[in-house]
Amino acid sequence: MRMRAVTALCLAALAVTPGGAGVAEGQLADAVNRKVLRVCATPANLPYSNEQGEGFENKIAQIVADELKRASVEYTWFPQGTGFVRKTLTEKRCDLVMGTVQADEFTLNTNPYFRTTYALVTKKGSDLEGVTSILDPKLKGKKVGIQAGAPAADYVAKAGLMPDAKSYLFIVDTRYQNPMQDMVNDVRSGEIDVGVLWGPYAGWYAKQGGEELHVEPMLEAKQPGLPALEYRITMGVRANETAWKHEINNVIAKRQGDIDKVLIEYGVPLVDEDNKLIAEPRYPKSTN
Repeated sequence: MRMRAVTALCLAALAVTPGGAGVAEGQLADAVNRKVLRVCATPANLPYSNEQGEGFENKIAQIVADELKRASVEYTWFPQGTGFVRKTLTEKRCDLVMGTVQADEFTLNTNPYFRTTYALVTKKGSDLEGVTSILDPKLKGKKVGIQAGAPAADYVAKAGLMPDAKSYLFIVDTRYQNPMQDMVNDVRSGEIDVGVLWGPYAGWYAKQGGEELHVEPMLEAKQPGLPALEYRITMGVRANETAWKHEINNVIAKRQGDIDKVLIEYGVPLVDEDNKLIAEPRYPKSTN
């Protein structure tokens, strides 16, 4: 629906072009800097990004810049949450948001460059290792950690685990609070038996700060009335910059294997459209 509305607005604009001359898609003026890659990002938000360039979004941004032959990557830093897109991309302080959920209403989305899901974090060797569903009877009587307001919280409630669950904040300024790391540390200490956490955070923090934990992607069957747990992650551009979107789509298609390699190295659980785990980078098959 949103894309049809954008198309209608563009056609209306063309209808009043002086002399009736049409403008081909992609020839409209944009604000994209063609010398450097200008990226909007969140500071202190590992494993995604930080100002030292240590996150997987930092690495993938460099892949994009290299493929487009940009001289460098330049960042506009802004805390995640309300106003992020409006104060960065919309104000033309940058040209690309690295990680957006497909169908994000605030941006024009590229093709997805990965698909991931929530995960269960447990101690290695525990009787919960290998559980892939929050609805598994093995979790009855266990103490679960969950971020209040996260889509996975609905599954915790359906499983009847909320009365004994420990709640963590969902939307925070990661420069000052890190409930994701707190949850994983609580698994290590035994404060909770299992953490239900967004996959990229689960994969990263399970390997940071002490005993390595087990991460099991949640491969839930679709439950009526409950939200999806798997999401396609795209990059975002401004609504009128269709040609720029196509440039980024071409990069994603060409460098998918390199992007996958980065994500796998950071412990991001990758799943395909059939909810099968992706264990190896998807490089193009050799035709030789």
